[in-house]
Amino acid sequence: MTQHHANATERAIAAFRAGGPVLIHDADDREGETDLIYPAEAVTSDVVARLRNDAGGLVCVALSAEVADAFELPFAQEVFDHPAAANHDLAYDDRSSFSFTVNHRETRTGITDDDRSLTTRALAALANETRTGVATDPAEEFAAAFRAPGHVHLLRAAEGLLEERRGHTEFGLALAEAAGLAPAVVVCEMLDDTTGRALSPSAARTYAERHDLSYVEGADLARRLG
Repeated sequence: MTQHHANATERAIAAFRAGGPVLIHDADDREGETDLIYPAEAVTSDVVARLRNDAGGLVCVALSAEVADAFELPFAQEVFDHPAAANHDLAYDDRSSFSFTVNHRETRTGITDDDRSLTTRALAALANETRTGVATDPAEEFAAAFRAPGHVHLLRAAEGLLEERRGHTEFGLALAEAAGLAPAVVVCEMLDDTTGRALSPSAARTYAERHDLSYVEGADLARRLG
């Protein structure tokens, strides 16, 4: 890893530790997308607004495999009893990380910026309590705090994180681990309003520079954190 790339990775970890967002491009031969990623515990209503306005993709909360297991969250394709789920042939990966969707029980519709930020921060809090052993029955506490279906999409990370899979789910959680944060992150794809496609890496870097944010290539992050 060159000094420039090493510095970019260290800046990304520091920015995440401070509660700021990081832009991560996975790889041209994978999804070929850049996601805007935040620590879940730092997601306010303004952050949700930024994700839907500036990024424009699907706002999801990714959880570590350990936390997802403790919450008893399945992979969605494992529980869908429908022919559409029988052959989940992704062009870029072996499987999808999607679990199901939730709202916090204190939300109303669940879709507003206030509601989604509340759900997201509550997920981060319970994930952290699960990691530290404060939550004595995570599955029961999860069911008491959240209802499904809802408006926040949950993702399950691979158990080995970057050693097993190099998706934005794993990149975000590896970054959270390196920053000493709760094993819960928000990921959202950056889309291009002009082309209707994923925002190009060059345009994503320009966005990052304009807003003084960290941009990092997935390969560099994997070399440092994998």
